[in-house]
Amino acid sequence: MSIKTLPLSSERIKQIALEYGTPFHLYDEAAIRKNARQLFAAFSWAPKFREYFAVKALPNPYILEILKEEGCGADCSSMAELYLSEAVGIQGENICFTSNDTPIAEYRKALELGAIINLDDISHIDYLLDNARLPELISFRYNPGPLRNGGNEIIGYPEQAKYGLTQEQLLEGIARCKSLGTKRFGIHTMIVSNELNCDYLAETAQMMFNLAVKIKNQLGVSVEFINLGGGIGIPYRPEQEAVDLQVFGNRVKEAYESILIPAGLTEVAICIESGRMMTGPYGYLVSTAIHYKDTYKNYIGLDSCMADLMRPALYGAYHHITVVGKENAPCDTMYDVTGSLCENNDKFAIDRMLPHIDMGDLLVIHDSGAHGYSMGFNYNGKLRSKELLLREDGSIKQIRRAETLADYFATLDYPHLAK
Repeated sequence: MSIKTLPLSSERIKQIALEYGTPFHLYDEAAIRKNARQLFAAFSWAPKFREYFAVKALPNPYILEILKEEGCGADCSSMAELYLSEAVGIQGENICFTSNDTPIAEYRKALELGAIINLDDISHIDYLLDNARLPELISFRYNPGPLRNGGNEIIGYPEQAKYGLTQEQLLEGIARCKSLGTKRFGIHTMIVSNELNCDYLAETAQMMFNLAVKIKNQLGVSVEFINLGGGIGIPYRPEQEAVDLQVFGNRVKEAYESILIPAGLTEVAICIESGRMMTGPYGYLVSTAIHYKDTYKNYIGLDSCMADLMRPALYGAYHHITVVGKENAPCDTMYDVTGSLCENNDKFAIDRMLPHIDMGDLLVIHDSGAHGYSMGFNYNGKLRSKELLLREDGSIKQIRRAETLADYFATLDYPHLAK
C-alpha cells in the first residue's frame, strides 16, 4: 500500500490557493532531495554511478538545480532540454543526449556541450559524419525486439516501439565507429515505463550486462558505461507498492558481480535516467471545483484541464484525488472529475468515489510531479498553470508563472489582435 498524503496541512494549502490562485502545480523540495539520496545510497556500490534526470519529466530549471545539487546529471532529448541543462550548469558527460528522428541542430548543440551522444539508429552514424562530426565517446540505444517481453502503452512493446537498434545493428554500429576512430563506447536501453516489478527491472540489467560481454568477446570493445534507462514506476494507485530502491540496487549488484566481473568488465559505470520516480510522487495539481452538473452522471468541473495534466486523458491513467479538508470524510458520492476542454476525454477521474464536493472546494490531484506540466498543450486556447515550489524551510516560491493570453498570441503577427 502507498499512503496518499498531502505535504501541507489543509489550512496551509487553502492559504496558498488564496494567495496564488488556482490551478497550480506544487512540488515538494525536501521529498525530492530525500528520494534522490535514497537512490544514490542504493547504488553506492556501483563504480561511477550516474543518475541522468529525464528533463522531459519536469523541465523546470529550479528543479534541475535541486537535482544537480544532489549529484544528478541530465537526460536530454531536445534542444530546449539541452539549453535548460546548460543554464543550470550541467554540461559535458553529465548530459546524456538520447533522442530519435533527431535534427542536426540538436546534435550540434549536444556536441558543443560535450554531451554523451546516444544514437537511436545506425543511419545516424553517417548523419553525424556528413553534417557534424563523430565524437570520441558514443553510445547506442538497444531495442531487443522479440528477445524480450514487456513494454506497455506508454513506451510501446519492443518490436513495435520506434526506439533503438537491433542487436545486429548495434554490433555493426560499434564496429563501424571503432574503425572510424571512436575510442570510447557505452550502451543504453529503455524498454519499460512506470514499471513496479523489481524482477523485470533487474532482468533489464541482466540483459544489458550480457550484451556488454558479447560486445567484448566479439569486437574486443569494453564499454565504459551501461545505461539501464528509466522506467522505474511509482504507485499511482493507493493499493500499489513503490519499488524498493535498495532491493533494486542489490539485484543489479548481484547481476554485475555474476556477469560483468567474471568477464573482466570490473569498472563499468552504471547509469540510469529516471524522471517519473525522481519527482512524480512529489508533485500535486491543486484545483478548485467551479461547477457541478447532474445529468446521466454527476460531474465536478475544475478550473484545470488536460492542459495541466494530460495523462488520464491520454493513457486512462489513474491519479489519486484528495478533497482538501475532507480527507477523513466518507467517499460516498460517485463523480466524473472534468476539465473544460471540448474533448470528452478531458477527465481526471471517471466514476470515482469521493466525499461530497461543494463548489469552491479544493481538489488535489496527486503524483503530478512528472509528465504533468511538461505534457501540457494549448488546445482550445487553454493556458497552462503556474508552478510553485515548497522549499525545505516551508516557504513557497513561484518557479513558473501561469501563461497569459499575451503568451498565447505572441507568435501571431496580426494587427487587430490585442496582446
